[in-house]
Amino acid sequence: MKKNKIIFWIATIIIVLWEGVMPLSTLLFAPQYVNAGTKPLGYPDYFAQALVIAKVLGVIAISFPRIPGKLKEWAYAGLTFNLIFAFISHAVVDQNIGFMLLPLVVLGILAVSYVYNQKIYTHG
Repeated sequence: MKKNKIIFWIATIIIVLWEGVMPLSTLLFAPQYVNAGTKPLGYPDYFAQALVIAKVLGVIAISFPRIPGKLKEWAYAGLTFNLIFAFISHAVVDQNIGFMLLPLVVLGILAVSYVYNQKIYTHG
């Protein structure tokens, strides 16, 4: 059980940092760069800001133990869709293999967080 919690928290902290803290700090402290990743893909400026807010809400939902399970499920789903569509956007628009693989790596870490969340909170 302790091993499961350690694995869950390592994966979840990586997701919180990558999908929550980094985008939020960019929005707050360097807003001129908030759309640096989405503008070249053809998305409007407001999309990047909305994405940051959604990511922050998602990582809050998956990282607080007392958040209801159904809300956690939605948060994991939303973060998953975000990463899948990031991969698709890069595959279609710029076809840069590094930009394409990064969301898949983060998706793998998110999957570890999800699986171990289930092991900890569903199976005791």
